[in-house]
Amino acid sequence: MIDSPRQSPPSNRIDSLRAYVNANRLAAGMLALTILAMAALVAQSLVRFFAGEAPPGFERALLGGLAAAGATALGALPAFGMRGISQKVEDSMLGMAAGMMLAASAFSLILPGIAAGTEILGSKLPGTGLVAFGMALGVMLMLGLERFTPHMHPSTGPCGPGNERYGRVWLFVFAIALHNLPEGMAIGVSFAHNDLAVGLPTMLAIALQDIPEGLAVALALRTVDPRTGRAVLLGAASGLVEPLGALLGIGLSSGWATAYPTGLGLAAGAMIFVVSHEVIPETHRNGHQTPATIGLMGGFVLMMMMDTVLG
Repeated sequence: MIDSPRQSPPSNRIDSLRAYVNANRLAAGMLALTILAMAALVAQSLVRFFAGEAPPGFERALLGGLAAAGATALGALPAFGMRGISQKVEDSMLGMAAGMMLAASAFSLILPGIAAGTEILGSKLPGTGLVAFGMALGVMLMLGLERFTPHMHPSTGPCGPGNERYGRVWLFVFAIALHNLPEGMAIGVSFAHNDLAVGLPTMLAIALQDIPEGLAVALALRTVDPRTGRAVLLGAASGLVEPLGALLGIGLSSGWATAYPTGLGLAAGAMIFVVSHEVIPETHRNGHQTPATIGLMGGFVLMMMMDTVLG
């Protein structure tokens, strides 16, 4: 049976959270500032939405997020009939996923963001600055969420405030959600201008890398929940964060003209943070650095070619 959250008195929770925030004031401040900036971007998009001006790429962004969620579920399904895969193969698969995420960040988010920012502001330097500002927001968002969300990593164990109140399965699920959020945001932002040359390569790259990732997640969940069906179901359901992230992404980048390059930078910064902070260290901790790096290069080249053909 899945571990259920362990309850503690509300006053103890508040006191422990207050103590944790006091011990991590810098991260708390960065997270608060980032959430305020994101809330402002989403708010001006909502004003336009309720005024009858729906973002032109809204439906494509939602469909793209659902496609990525479906790819995650598709990848999780083979875990029904598999006892497991070798650690070397898993690290190579995750390395390929990391390479595709890095290439998508560069070719489908950062470069189009710089082009859009340059066109809006009339100069490359301030246009690039908009994307850099967005990337900083993305990094601060993931730093804050990683610090203040209870979750678990195989290499470091439980993290975040109040992690002792949750079972290992739920902590692992929370970690997956943190990983998938920026992928969904990237899909939403890339479709904000309804431009298939930007949105389609991003969506395909994320969906393709979600297939091996879904399998790896389902197999990892089986190590903390021996019931195969439950592990596969949770592995498949972990992708549902992506359509939610897609809606957040298109909300961030569909209002002010400068919000689009900023949003592209934010999604890119968040994805690069996840690759550097989570995926690459995970693939290198078992002594398979070379196959993981070869997988990363293969994924990067594959995504580069897809972006060239589809962009």
